[in-house]
Amino acid sequence: MDERGPTDPAESAIVSAPVVAVLGLGEAGGRLAADLVSLGVAVRGYDPATTSAPDGVDLTDDPGSAISGSTVVLALTTAASSRAAAESALPGLEAGSIYADLNTTSPALKRDVAGLVAGAGARFADVALLGPVPARGLGTPALASGPGAQAFSEVFRPLGMPVEVVSDRPGDAAIRKLLRSVFLKGLAASALESLRAADAAGHSRWLEEEIAAVIGEPLLARVVEGSRRHAARRVDEMEAACELLRELGVEPRIAAASAAVLAALAADEPTGGATVRP
Repeated sequence: MDERGPTDPAESAIVSAPVVAVLGLGEAGGRLAADLVSLGVAVRGYDPATTSAPDGVDLTDDPGSAISGSTVVLALTTAASSRAAAESALPGLEAGSIYADLNTTSPALKRDVAGLVAGAGARFADVALLGPVPARGLGTPALASGPGAQAFSEVFRPLGMPVEVVSDRPGDAAIRKLLRSVFLKGLAASALESLRAADAAGHSRWLEEEIAAVIGEPLLARVVEGSRRHAARRVDEMEAACELLRELGVEPRIAAASAAVLAALAADEPTGGATVRP
């Protein structure tokens, strides 16, 4: 990977004075938008599900208005709508601009979206966020791959995001995140099931302390409460992980079980255990 900075004047302008469009102003998108504004970055946002935005974000009525004139587009919608978000962005993308898909989807879908973006003359970055964005914001570690990965890194590293460029191939960052998710979401599913059983047996506090002694209270709280709060989104993530494992010739026993636990949580079934102490 060429580590040199951009030499084209247009690329230099992107690095020095980015105008960022954020598609999706939920917990993650809203936090990133707010952090960017706090650093003096011009931010436009679009989200059909909200009528408000963080202070300083120019909330638009349609994605085209947010994207027009932007040098970087951050897509933080949902896995299910990632292709539709990219399609809505195509008319407003400018040659050389960066379209970064931060959704957790399958590598195949990342490559599909990359093809759409390339057809518009823009550069695609497959970005995998490795941590709780609402808590860390721009400090969330990220992996990036694809034709626009290096350019994405050159914009966001100076803004405080630890970005590791893994390759110029779309989907490579997604692969690494999904492999990691098999472990972390499997750990969460294990904790939820054991805590549910401990609650039924009257030993929930004891088991919480035992698990916390092994993995630490912050991680225990994160995997349990995070699973409850983001169950529906994480079902999509684990289904993508199952798809990846099958492509790799590995039977997704843990990934499939984790998806089932999360689906039960999303349906408000009693899958979790006692509330973990703050």
